[in-house]
Amino acid sequence: MADLNSLSTDDHTLKHVAVERGIAELRAGRPVLLRAGQSLAIALGVEALNETIAASLQSVARRNARLVLPAPRIRRLGLERTAPGSFALPRIDVNRIGTLALELNARFDAPVAPLSKLDTGALELAHLALILPAVVVVPVAARAVAAMQLIEVETAAISSYRAREVAQLHIISRAPVPLEEAPDTEFVVFRGGEGLRDQVAVVVGKPDMSEPVTVRLHSACLTGDLFGSMKCDCGDQLRHTIKFMAENGGGVLLYLDQEGRGNGLSNKIRAYKLQASGFDTYDADEVLGFDHDQRGFDFAASMLKQLGIARVRVMTNNPFKIAALETAGLEVVADQRIMGRTNDHNVRYLATKRDRAGHFIEFDAPEPKSTVID
Repeated sequence: MADLNSLSTDDHTLKHVAVERGIAELRAGRPVLLRAGQSLAIALGVEALNETIAASLQSVARRNARLVLPAPRIRRLGLERTAPGSFALPRIDVNRIGTLALELNARFDAPVAPLSKLDTGALELAHLALILPAVVVVPVAARAVAAMQLIEVETAAISSYRAREVAQLHIISRAPVPLEEAPDTEFVVFRGGEGLRDQVAVVVGKPDMSEPVTVRLHSACLTGDLFGSMKCDCGDQLRHTIKFMAENGGGVLLYLDQEGRGNGLSNKIRAYKLQASGFDTYDADEVLGFDHDQRGFDFAASMLKQLGIARVRVMTNNPFKIAALETAGLEVVADQRIMGRTNDHNVRYLATKRDRAGHFIEFDAPEPKSTVID
């Protein structure tokens, strides 16, 4: 058993742990106390707000609260904006907040202010918690919240959290896991890189790590990978990749916990509901406040390096993945396409990725129809 006194309790580690606790609190629908220098504010995700909580927050507010929204959502409210912003809340009005954060036909009803450090920290914490990126921020005095026993998180620690997680990425376990199409396969589990989630490297066969290795970065897709959803081609890509690697000298598939292009499962399903009303995949995400792709792949590059891989042949249709690996210092010697089956349910999705995000997808498909809202 490790000596508890030997565990790191330096200031940076304690602040990093506080961010992890803040993520858990916000995800559970509980408020978090944020600090930026001498300034304090309570942050709470809009999803958790109700009349009782709003009254409680109003009672401790030092001055006007504010609703913090990302740029895509503000654009949906009718303002051209490339940066996130906040709406002043003279009163913490649950109905107004819900309208601004979620209603399809909502329009801005007040000026938008730039974000403070507290606002920026609150929005980043919401992204890390995989909740809706809409946060109520309530400035408070220390004495007003002394008895509330809130988890306190420093905004500086939030801004450095992702980079610190990447630096701490390490292998936690590994074992042979024979697969139907690839019986000689090993699963290598990493901890770190994306907060509280584990990541998996699926090593197919015995690839020569001193030579260019066939690699795919595959973001988890519960609906497609496990249930065979027809709305995407993820399941096909996953299984085709494993089969190809098994038949062509092996390779490494990184199975990354980045559901819904990094938005999380609940927000992905929200986006699916919007798609059923006529939005394409990117417009649906924008309605919810997300950019076209929330994912980062720096930790994926670190996983490959820890496996001894320096040169790769990437199986992808996404130019962003290729660029991310090159930026992280890996040599991409080749890239090849990996296509799944098309059907009436996913053809618009594939065409949208091709036309709006520049994915290398070649197939005959109708042009995406204009958005129609029921």
